Amino acid sequence: MRVLVLGLGNILLTDEGLGVRAIEDYRAQCEVPDGVDVVDGGTAGMDLIDIIAGHDVAIVVDAIRTGKGPGAVVVLHDDEVPAVFRQGLSPHQLGLPDVLAAMALLDLRPPKLILIGTEPLEIKPGIGVSPGVEAAMPTVVATIARQVALAGIPPGKTSHGNDAVGL
Repeated sequence: MRVLVLGLGNILLTDEGLGVRAIEDYRAQCEVPDGVDVVDGGTAGMDLIDIIAGHDVAIVVDAIRTGKGPGAVVVLHDDEVPAVFRQGLSPHQLGLPDVLAAMALLDLRPPKLILIGTEPLEIKPGIGVSPGVEAAMPTVVATIARQVALAGIPPGKTSHGNDAVGL
């Protein structure tokens, strides 16, 4: 079993970089279990094919519009994932549905696709995420750990010695 945790976003555009920031927090707070690859996908576009291919489960962490308010965290599965990007939030999101479609045509798409999405407050030039999104990061990290465990990979321990799923 190979699991990919992929953070997407542009860290130079405040909350647009929350996927990348979330995987940084996941790596810092949790022991990443064997069989899990944690990758900063940034705004890689079609280069994501090579990153995603060969994994049984791809967990993508990104900013998405949910209409639930800044910092809201949602988990979407499989065919729900490309559909959410129709609204568009940033340039890299225009490429993710294309990447997934190309992977399906090439028979490279992982059997299981999960999106952990968080509603941004603002997307503007700047480093760091807004306070509302920052407050949601512990939930995002716990959700990553939970989805890794649900994929069949036992959770690691947090830097505080607690089970990562229970954050």
